[in-house]
Amino acid sequence: MKFQPIKPKKVSAQIAEQIRSSILSGEFSPGDKLPPERELAEMFGVSRPSVREALNILSSSGLVMSYQGGGTVVLSLVETSGGNPLSELIRSEQERALDVIEVRKGMESWTAFYAAERALPEDIRRMEEIIGGMERNLDGLKPSEDLDANLHIVIARATHNIVWLHLMQSLFDAMKEFQQTVWRAVYLTSEDHHLLFNHHRRIFQAIKARDAEGAREAMNAHLTFAEQRSSAYVTRQQA
Repeated sequence: MKFQPIKPKKVSAQIAEQIRSSILSGEFSPGDKLPPERELAEMFGVSRPSVREALNILSSSGLVMSYQGGGTVVLSLVETSGGNPLSELIRSEQERALDVIEVRKGMESWTAFYAAERALPEDIRRMEEIIGGMERNLDGLKPSEDLDANLHIVIARATHNIVWLHLMQSLFDAMKEFQQTVWRAVYLTSEDHHLLFNHHRRIFQAIKARDAEGAREAMNAHLTFAEQRSSAYVTRQQA
């Protein structure tokens, strides 16, 4: 019997493995910044050159990108190195946003379903905080589009499936500008704001109750409504 000699792992490789595990477990979303080198060195109890080498390993594998003076950012697993061409397409042809919403109806119905089955207590707590923020914003009709988007991402994270999370983040990044415009042009009245809040609260309540089918149906109903409002907005813009 022939054994292979054991090779001790380099410190940088061990650091890279831990950061990679954190990214792939959904602790960091696409676009999130990793802690600065100095903080990472303190966390791991190693030198900054070891951290820098670990980040180079992750960068070469396409998980992160380091910017001069801008820190290290987690990359999407589903985007090209050229950025998000879908965002440019929506900017030039707004009706393509309706195609994205159609795709979201299929995707997010299932992220809500799996979130209801798999959400951990901390996932439920994050959703509860967002729903609370939305409810507070009802006073004075304060906009909640950022909370809205964040809730959908947190639901995707609660599936504990990294592919769902990265796909969702990529779509939301592409849709961000369009959705902000629609929010401010379409959801104007107190009734509109309360209606949207109730949609999101129903989705959250079903997830919290572990009602997977109810969560799927509530998400589909919400996105069907959003699709109708967005379609009416695009039609008016093209008239």
